[in-house]
Amino acid sequence: MADRRLVLLDTDIGNDIDDAVCLAYLLAQPRCELLGITTVTAAPDLRARLASVLCRNAGRDVPIYPGAADPLVGPPVQEPPPQAVVLDRWEHDASFPTEPAVDFLRRTIRAHPGEVTLLTIGPLTNVALLFAADPAIPSLLESLVSMGGSYGDQAGEAEWNLHCDPHAAAQVFGASTFGQPGLVHRAIGLNVTTRVRMPVDEFLQRCEIPALRPVADMAQSWFGDRSEVVFHDPLAAATIFEPDLCTFAAGEVIVDSSPGPVAGSTTWRPKPDGRHQIAVDVRPDAFVEHYFDVVR
Repeated sequence: MADRRLVLLDTDIGNDIDDAVCLAYLLAQPRCELLGITTVTAAPDLRARLASVLCRNAGRDVPIYPGAADPLVGPPVQEPPPQAVVLDRWEHDASFPTEPAVDFLRRTIRAHPGEVTLLTIGPLTNVALLFAADPAIPSLLESLVSMGGSYGDQAGEAEWNLHCDPHAAAQVFGASTFGQPGLVHRAIGLNVTTRVRMPVDEFLQRCEIPALRPVADMAQSWFGDRSEVVFHDPLAAATIFEPDLCTFAAGEVIVDSSPGPVAGSTTWRPKPDGRHQIAVDVRPDAFVEHYFDVVR
């Protein structure tokens, strides 16, 4: 397929349900060649097992590598994944390669220079460690796409992924390689993702299709005190294949890594030749139609 994309996914699957919703989409997307999955933050091995539930359910053998458990600086912010309670009910891998996740990412990107999209939907610890270990990696990517930050009217809000490791976020967003011709770090933030929502009853009804049945099971812990799902991560994934689902603007993102409740908050500065692109608008209905067309 001419427009097939090579993708590496870095995820903290297991807390918010949208990571699982995102992975189900990537596994079903015919234009996605998912080269591997790395997991990040508290209990990464359990998160790897959850990712393998979805891969097995899809009949896919995707390499999965548990990554960093702790942020670069300070104690963990995120709790272990409550969705791990479903592991007794679904087939999954119980052991994973011993090669460090960062080494796997580095090896895979270098094997496909200029071809890989690295999609990050969790804290950026693994990616910061990757860029530190091999500073040439950003220049070898086809693109870096992150669900992270908050822009526009919500600028200054500490989005969860960046808040969980603000030092890693500051390092990744500060990578000087981006901004060179053809190299842009694209960020999909809360200003657009919070506009793509679905009530829990409708979502669970749509999850009756085979690709989403384990997602519905994982969602039970998430929906215990919530009435809707917000499609943060799957929107970021979908823009890889359908960029016109969002409108983007170029500029610079600055991440606040100082300690406290605003750690990980973002400042946005428009700039025509900026090294970042942020999503500034979204077509929610078009996204929902696209998402469920793919996973069906």
